[in-house]
Amino acid sequence: MATKQGKNDNRLSDKEALHIAETTDVSPRQAKELAEKHGKEKAEKEAKNFKAEG
Repeated sequence: MATKQGKNDNRLSDKEALHIAETTDVSPRQAKELAEKHGKEKAEKEAKNFKAEG
């Protein structure tokens, strides 16, 4: 039986987090935290806003 990957799985892989970290100005850890908080789809947008606000 295959494992169920729900729609609400907002965890980023290390590769995804590294990509966001390279294209924005946050760390991979921060990228993962943003994805958990805002969702995987919005993580990169939030990462760009995160440093702009800070």
